Amino acid sequence: MAVTASLALIATSAAAQIATDPQTPTAPAATEAPADDIVVTGSRIRRDPLDQPSPVVTVDESAIARTGLSSVADVLQRLPASSGGLNSKFNSSGNFGNPPDGGGVGAGSAVLDLRYLGPKRTLVLVDGLRYVNGASASGIPATVDLNSIPSSMIERIEVLQSGASTQYGSDAIAGVVNIITKQNQKGFKASAQYGQFLGDNDGETQDYQLSYGIGSQGVHVVAGGYYTKQKSVSAADRDISQFPNPGQTSCTDPIGGCSSFTPLGRFLVNGQNLTLRGPVSGRPVYDPTLATGNFKQFTAADRFNFAPLNYFLTPVERYGGFINTRAEFSDALNLRVKAVYNRRNSQNQAAFLPLGIGPDVGNGNLLDTLSVDATNPYNPFGVTLVPGQNYTAIFRRLVEAGQRTYSQQVDTMSLTGTLDGKFQMLGHTWYWDANAVIGYNDAKQLFTGNINSAKLAQAIGPVSQCTGPCVPFNFFGGVGSITPEMLAFIGFDEHDRSRQKLNDYTANLSGELFDLPGGPVGIAVGYEHRAQYGSFTPDPVIQAGLGADIPAQAASGRFNVDEVYGEIRLPLLRDVPFFSSLELNGAARHSNYSTFGGNTTFSGGALWKPVSDLLLRGQYAESLRAPSIGELFGAQSRFDASIDDPCTSATGGQFAGNATVRSNCIANGVPANGSYAEPQGGQLPVLTGGNPDLQPETSRTLVFGGVYSPTWARGGALSALSLEANYYDIKVSDAIASIPAQVLLSRCAQSGDALSCGAIRRSPSGIVTAINGLLLNTGGIRTKGVDATLTVRSSETGAGRFGLYVSGNYLLKYAEQTPSTDGTTSTDYVGTERGSPDQAYPHFKGLATIDWSLGPIAASVTGRYIDNVHEIAPENELKSRFYTDFQIQFRPAWMDSSMALTLGVNNLFDKDPPACFSCSLNNFDPTTYDIPGRFGYARLSYGF
Repeated sequence: MAVTASLALIATSAAAQIATDPQTPTAPAATEAPADDIVVTGSRIRRDPLDQPSPVVTVDESAIARTGLSSVADVLQRLPASSGGLNSKFNSSGNFGNPPDGGGVGAGSAVLDLRYLGPKRTLVLVDGLRYVNGASASGIPATVDLNSIPSSMIERIEVLQSGASTQYGSDAIAGVVNIITKQNQKGFKASAQYGQFLGDNDGETQDYQLSYGIGSQGVHVVAGGYYTKQKSVSAADRDISQFPNPGQTSCTDPIGGCSSFTPLGRFLVNGQNLTLRGPVSGRPVYDPTLATGNFKQFTAADRFNFAPLNYFLTPVERYGGFINTRAEFSDALNLRVKAVYNRRNSQNQAAFLPLGIGPDVGNGNLLDTLSVDATNPYNPFGVTLVPGQNYTAIFRRLVEAGQRTYSQQVDTMSLTGTLDGKFQMLGHTWYWDANAVIGYNDAKQLFTGNINSAKLAQAIGPVSQCTGPCVPFNFFGGVGSITPEMLAFIGFDEHDRSRQKLNDYTANLSGELFDLPGGPVGIAVGYEHRAQYGSFTPDPVIQAGLGADIPAQAASGRFNVDEVYGEIRLPLLRDVPFFSSLELNGAARHSNYSTFGGNTTFSGGALWKPVSDLLLRGQYAESLRAPSIGELFGAQSRFDASIDDPCTSATGGQFAGNATVRSNCIANGVPANGSYAEPQGGQLPVLTGGNPDLQPETSRTLVFGGVYSPTWARGGALSALSLEANYYDIKVSDAIASIPAQVLLSRCAQSGDALSCGAIRRSPSGIVTAINGLLLNTGGIRTKGVDATLTVRSSETGAGRFGLYVSGNYLLKYAEQTPSTDGTTSTDYVGTERGSPDQAYPHFKGLATIDWSLGPIAASVTGRYIDNVHEIAPENELKSRFYTDFQIQFRPAWMDSSMALTLGVNNLFDKDPPACFSCSLNNFDPTTYDIPGRFGYARLSYGF
């Protein structure tokens, strides 16, 4: 099959491709220079792409097709330099609440995270220009949703693996993803693909794409559209996700994790811990001795297993279209216009609503203060239940209302206009362009199954005040006792919305000044004005603090920035002994933000070819990331993090067995008698929100590497051979983040750190009611590693043509510094699984592809390796995984090889992900590992 990662389309000095193309004999070889210099990602100066100053990986539409994946983000997340990011394997967008970064999370969206530095530190461009950030209907994200970009318009994707703020401005700390769209297509292209998990018969995916290009007399038009639909995979249909913890077979297992919110209820009343023996019709009978009546002592066996009620893979429907036009009036003037529209319909699902009242529930709103009046017809205790006096918590799983669903509808629109041309000056050709980008993202979310706490207060209050539409509510009858009439009064559908807008205007000029011994001196200068706006508007009931799920407040904000930059390239030597070429380069960018003022970044580097076959390079780059709208202006909310409290007396806690921990926990508000025994594996509330006093992050990046592409490997048995290796060292200062809640809990318990203990709030019974997760310029991040790539292509033989591509990343260091009372604490995560937020940091990740073609038949086998990691808490090894993907393609000669039938299987040997105890949901890390099961697909394509 014709699979490529753009050696055939755009040669890079790195030759760092995700695959190579044995079927494009007319394409230039990897070591041949193109006829004209071009603009490559990472520089504004036109240059020979074989001499790139920074490492770039390029993935084209054939390479995307070879994966069998319907999401571009899923393809990019397989790159060894990628550390994953949000994708449709996440089912925690609504029910877990709003993460500390102020961006919210929307099911169905997808992002790319390079170098483990977080998606907000990877800049996404489309044709070298900015694209509007995503909208999640739960916050104001700082990232572009890759699923908002129509896949049918993508020609290739260039991933710059180095800091580039001097060229592109804010956010380009870890690197840049530049999506290049189709502009010169001629004729018709179409494909139709169907896939599903074999054996399980779920996760059915349909993907249809078409595009058409036409051009004559200087006018070129490419237009297209796509439709993708992915059905869900239920957690109930995978063995690993049957219970809240791996290997668990019952809620009575000592590891815990099942919920206090049960269909029969849990009642912390009169100092007792009660539940029902079974469902009750009418008012239950309460016997304080528990010898008779409907109540009994609550035990672990009474807890609720919510795990199988989640999605393992969320359903997503996406469709959209684009049109790219270019009018060439003369060499001096061209007009380009691009219009894009994309719709995403997605959903995530959670177990039935956990409804609780009382201070030990920790809702943080009216529900914590509600009383159940003695006149409520279902109150079995004969007295008014007053929070903090004769009861501390009442828990009820609202199965009668059905499962919670969060359905998103996201519309993305973008319009880009460009005027460009070239002219002669100083004896050289100069290029200019002026660009305008207008982007709009609008997300709406419908949450079904929420409760209005003000109406609940009326329904459990004095029966004399429950009049009109009010129906007295039954907290105490168990499953089936809450009637449709009760739900109709207290229930409501929650409607949330978020929007983002982008106006970006740029002007660039590049050319050559004069000649040096190594060639002409190239420069580029430019100006950019950018304005961004974002807003999040929760349902009015939620803003009033009356919801029973995640609290949230409205937030909005805007900023604008004016920037100027300059870049220079100095080719000092060429074609002299030991200096086939020698070049220096540098750039500077000054930014003036309305939110914090001015900042200037610099970069510089050198490229040296001692001989024509060997390129050595070094690069120094300063980068900037301005605080995002959500980080600056996000209102306070809550995130329910899957973390463990070391202060519990339950299994896995350290209260009973460690005197130091016990003393520190008691000082933090845990009862000294050990009565606080909440099981591990649950969720703890983290207070989240923005901070208008945030300052920008800054970073320093060092990259040293080389590319060996020998001439002796071009001809004979081989047609191409390239070996590249790059060392990187990135230091981020003033990183914007909250101190991780697990770090705060651990430091408080282990060392009694005053700053950490002060961030934790507990009820009198010891239960954590809030952990402060508000954003700060916390400290720093340091990461180091090595990337390596090998590409080998054979010449045509009687047995066909063969190719080998190998790429890997070895992580040497990833450490985060966070504030403490005595300064900062550094945590190195290499070789660990972090858990909540889910992220593995393996020492090594690798990808290798062997491909073969002979006549109309082609086949490829891809192996993906992930090194073993250890969970930080609890201690557990996630063993290494090796996934195998296989694909075969047939192109019939009678169709002039324009039609192709492709069959493939991903995860051919059905490798399950390693079990993870600390991960947020489904007992695996969705940023790193595949969903259990073989995924098979068939595709019919034309023109590709």
